[in-house]
Amino acid sequence: MSQGPRSGLAAVSTALLAMSRHLEVRDVLKTIVASARDLLDAQYAALGVPDDHGGFAQFVVDGVSDEQWKAIGPLPRQHGILAAMLHEARPERLADVREDPRFEGWPSAHPDMSDFLGLPIRDGDEVIGALFLANKLRPARGHAEGPAPESGCGFTREDEELLAILAQHAAIALTNARLYERSRELTIAEERSRLAHELHDAVSQKLFSLRLTAQAAAALVDRDPARAKGELQQVAMLAAEAADELRAAVVELRPAALDEDGLIATLRTQIQVLDRAHSARVTFAAHKFRALPAAQEEAVLRVAQEALHNALRHSGAEHVEVTVRRQDRGAVLRVTDDGSGFEPHTVRRAGRHLGLVSMRDRASGVGGTLVVESAPGEGTTIELEVPGG
Repeated sequence: MSQGPRSGLAAVSTALLAMSRHLEVRDVLKTIVASARDLLDAQYAALGVPDDHGGFAQFVVDGVSDEQWKAIGPLPRQHGILAAMLHEARPERLADVREDPRFEGWPSAHPDMSDFLGLPIRDGDEVIGALFLANKLRPARGHAEGPAPESGCGFTREDEELLAILAQHAAIALTNARLYERSRELTIAEERSRLAHELHDAVSQKLFSLRLTAQAAAALVDRDPARAKGELQQVAMLAAEAADELRAAVVELRPAALDEDGLIATLRTQIQVLDRAHSARVTFAAHKFRALPAAQEEAVLRVAQEALHNALRHSGAEHVEVTVRRQDRGAVLRVTDDGSGFEPHTVRRAGRHLGLVSMRDRASGVGGTLVVESAPGEGTTIELEVPGG
């Protein structure tokens, strides 16, 4: 059944609004692809963001199952029709992509495709992506069913014009998402710098005094034990003050992103940064989460950061998975890695691994519980459960 102009306009409006709701690059890419496939009634849709080495930094598909995608194998290179869209920056509308002289084949597990519509996504003069559709399912919106177009391609010129509108807005959404992620990365760097200054200003003078007092006590031990004892008492007092200053500097430094964006967005952004910065794959998922009181959200964030630090710096993990899910009125954080692992009881008896002590303190400070599961060679799982407000 054909759809009138009002229905088509509503579909375009829905697609554009969906793109504008997301700020994370990966979410924007997925929304663009799903919107294009639905809007133009295609069996398959994909969007590739090129890298500087002849491949794709990101490649998102819609209409292909996870099992099919894994079977297809590595991301495609910039060749054939994809290269034409990226390098020549022109639309491609083909009756059968397999008959095009530039077609170079695809992996055995790749789905069969025939009619094809592709456009570059441009930000000014720069091509920042390639969006394409394959296998038209129904006649274009606003057209009654009938014979195929003269070109033999299921996608019409009207489809191409509609996809061009979508690609223009996709460029805006993708550029905004990239700027957002870069600003979040800068926020993280600024937080680290601010923390360094806080620690220096609050603690350095105390530590300097502590060192001088300890040296004085050492010089007096033999010739004036009574005065040495007094100096040692001063050392103990200065050490306690330094510990208090350090604790205040760390605990009171609530991340700005947590206040602005909430726990889930803050975690997702930081984990995406870590995923790009480390060779290990770092993934994140949130399930039915709802906002928690500020103290609980900060505890979850700090425990996640500590667990990620341990996994990425010390475990040799290839994959670290972070999940947050709702539980009653509270939440459960789970950080799992496939690294070298350790023996928790041995670590606890030896009094080592201050990161575990810090995480347990964070958990108990908000009435939560921390469970650590690990064994040598079997990876580590850290689970934090916090109550709601």
